Amino acid sequence: MKKNLKTKMTGGKCLIDCLYKEGVRVIFGLPGVQMYHAIIPILDYPDMKFITTRHEQATTYMADGYAKASGKVGVAMVVPGPGLQNASAGITNAYASSSRVLIVSGQIDRDKISKDVGILHEINDQLDIIKPITKWQTRVLNAKKIPLVVKKAFKKISTGRPRPVEIEIPPEALSEFSHVKNYQKIKIQLANIDKKSVDKASKILAKAKRPVIWAGGGVNISGASAELLALAEYLQAPVLTTPEGKGAISDKHYLSIGTPQGRSTGNSKDPLRDFFYTCDVVLAVGTRFANAEVKSSQQIVQIDVDLKEIGRNHKKTFGILGDARLALTQLLKTIKNKTKSKKSQKNFFEEIKLNRYNNKETRVEPLWSYVKALRNAIPHDGILVTDMTTIAYYSRVYYHTYIPRSYFTSSYSGNLGSAFPTSLGVKIAKPKQTVVSISGDGGFLFNSQELATAAQFGINVIAVVFND
Repeated sequence: MKKNLKTKMTGGKCLIDCLYKEGVRVIFGLPGVQMYHAIIPILDYPDMKFITTRHEQATTYMADGYAKASGKVGVAMVVPGPGLQNASAGITNAYASSSRVLIVSGQIDRDKISKDVGILHEINDQLDIIKPITKWQTRVLNAKKIPLVVKKAFKKISTGRPRPVEIEIPPEALSEFSHVKNYQKIKIQLANIDKKSVDKASKILAKAKRPVIWAGGGVNISGASAELLALAEYLQAPVLTTPEGKGAISDKHYLSIGTPQGRSTGNSKDPLRDFFYTCDVVLAVGTRFANAEVKSSQQIVQIDVDLKEIGRNHKKTFGILGDARLALTQLLKTIKNKTKSKKSQKNFFEEIKLNRYNNKETRVEPLWSYVKALRNAIPHDGILVTDMTTIAYYSRVYYHTYIPRSYFTSSYSGNLGSAFPTSLGVKIAKPKQTVVSISGDGGFLFNSQELATAAQFGINVIAVVFND
């Protein structure tokens, strides 16, 4: 197909065609009058699903879950005004989690935008309202520009730090016919890693007496688990993970020594913290490093795709800007030219793990038994989605994970009620894997109406609700 060919179609048809060519096969939404001309064309694509939720909040939670589990773009579609505002909780979740989510929002009639006339779903400055929780946001006023805007949206999502983007389209732009260019899927090439930065970081790590790796969600997002493990084994550097980084290394591996306790666990006496403070160099990969509580004497080497995060939370930081997988690959290659692989310290690290999990202050009941029961019941490749509840806080530290993208939180946004609808999106992305959500009895009620969505579309998620 020639790139410059044009086809006459409605803006709504054009939108769906663009999404389809970008690989989108599921859209989560709640139909409304401003979006009908975008929803009806989905019928022309038999292998594209439109999942109708019971509340707009669930559209973005489900899109977030789908994106996290699949690594693809999750798409949510809502009406303007109250629809978009209802969806903002899930957008906040996706923003905090660095999740690839595209929100397509309606608008009021284009000649009435910002006129404050009191038309259905009108809200002034909608783009400004959504700006703090999106990476990029824009308004499309005519059908002809839809392909260009969709292409830009996918480029924004797919380069740098992945975060939600939003497109808003008034109903006329969706219903009108226009001759539009045939859409071509974007091609993304990751930015090169600075060789000088890698060389300096490798020297720091090669000289380290006791290096440790702090792995965050960026490892899972970039698919860097194999590269992380290879570097850890070469340096004999134990790996700590953030809750978002769980699964980046299997907890069955002796170098995986766990997730440090945070303030939310209610127990500050964590043996893992004591060990961490004996390490002189910390390699932080794909993490904000906000809750690390690092000592001033510790040297940090930080790999992050977001320049703003490097050194934000610790002054003694040397940074490598770029994708975690590419950076780790180059770092290992360079280190191999500077130092020999370290002798295995398997017995030492296994003893650290044993002492930690046998610690009386660690085994807080009944939380310890609940988490153990969950892990025993959930298959090896099963996925756990956690809410803001005591059992979930405890699971961040003591629930074991074995594969990437098998444990999800709401990250620093801490959204109450997010787990169940998020798990529905996860299950759609991973239909063959067991998906379990854990919620408190109050939090579950925030989105319990989505039980109807699960029943309607056959989304077989196991929802565990704790009476707390």
